[in-house]
Amino acid sequence: MTDHSAQLGTAPIRSLLIKMSAPAMVGLMVQSLYNLTDTFFVGQGVGSLGIAGIVISFPIQILVMALAQMFGIGCSSIVSRRLGAGNREEAKHALGNLFTLVIIFSAVIGIFGSLYLPSLLRLFGVTEGILPYASAYSRTILFGTPFFMFAMATSAVVRAEGNARVAMWTMVISAALNIVLDPLFIYGFSLGIQGAALATVLAQATTVMYLIYYFAKGRSSLRTQSHHFRLSWSIVKEATGVGLGSGLRSAASVFTMILLNRSLAPYGGDIAIATFGVINRLIMFLFLPMFGIIQGMMPIVGYNHGAGRQDRVRQVVRLSNIVTTVMSVGTSLLLIAIPALLLRAFIQDPEVVSMGAPALRIIILGFSTVGFQVVASGMYQALGKAVPALILALLRQVILLTPLILLLPRFFGLTGIWIAFPVADVAAALITGGMLIALRRQMRAHHPHHLEPPAHDEA
Repeated sequence: MTDHSAQLGTAPIRSLLIKMSAPAMVGLMVQSLYNLTDTFFVGQGVGSLGIAGIVISFPIQILVMALAQMFGIGCSSIVSRRLGAGNREEAKHALGNLFTLVIIFSAVIGIFGSLYLPSLLRLFGVTEGILPYASAYSRTILFGTPFFMFAMATSAVVRAEGNARVAMWTMVISAALNIVLDPLFIYGFSLGIQGAALATVLAQATTVMYLIYYFAKGRSSLRTQSHHFRLSWSIVKEATGVGLGSGLRSAASVFTMILLNRSLAPYGGDIAIATFGVINRLIMFLFLPMFGIIQGMMPIVGYNHGAGRQDRVRQVVRLSNIVTTVMSVGTSLLLIAIPALLLRAFIQDPEVVSMGAPALRIIILGFSTVGFQVVASGMYQALGKAVPALILALLRQVILLTPLILLLPRFFGLTGIWIAFPVADVAAALITGGMLIALRRQMRAHHPHHLEPPAHDEA
């Protein structure tokens, strides 16, 4: 058994953040690449309706992701804080409970999703032209729900114990295999869009085998036994409360996707749905390095908060804010400068590119403010502060974006849908900034002697 967590409380902050974030950034970029791979190969081999089918089906994957993130981030927060406090036994219990929760909920989603798939797709805004593609893709994806959920949830715990490199390899393995299998199944075996889904499921299954090997062979610092798998109400309650923000953020994105699909169809038809699908995946791909910083930051925050080292907590949050702001501004400028060129890298359909280039320029206008927003959300989760994390999770996608999507198209048509995104981003940034100012004042009132880190610590 290897102890990876001690470095979280002793290593210099700058080098530690790099060590924890770099593998997460690489893994997330590669992971996102296989979403783009599906888009590329389906776009070339099936066409824009195939891409629209993936877009319509995507809420199913996001719902699975929402539960995996809720339990994974919640339990990983417990793990990092308990390890920081020296309570290894309760950290093991949190990991065992995570395994049990994943088994139960992935089975429920897979079974009921398959039984009610046509109704779900209609709820998601499927049109008659897209329905055959969405059905073929979704049925196979639902079959792989246990693999997808297990891989995502347990990777968060691997990062929480300080082993970011292994967490990276879980994503690299699945992404690389998916990239190889996509053209084989779509073209070689003539399976079309169903082949893309099958490639994704097999890639995730391989990742699960790698993670089982990691935990079973003692490479983790947490070695679970049978009694750790028995659900503890206190652990489930704490994990759910802490992870609820991330889970609801993902679930809120499902709500937003459904609303978007239903709004895009009357204003722009199937082409508008396909266009937003490509834009959304492109934005996710280019912004994922920023989320890698957050994944590297959270175990450091949680461990040092548990150990009472608030000076190190402030250092890593400050550094993460600087890095993510630079990333979000630079990526926004790139997307505004060459949107058509970036879109053509994934689809050659002239209608999609013609609609997508000006839309992307509008959508991206407020994304330069996203950096410090995700840092704030990750910080609250790592500290175990469920309510502020929940507020930030719902703020942009539910509280702000939803009414804007419903209202603005009435005045500006399809363009109004694109305008809703920057307006929501800027408003969310202002509210998040206010919450952080209030938190800093609270910290100053309660811990005036801890405001600045010791001079010998690396900033």
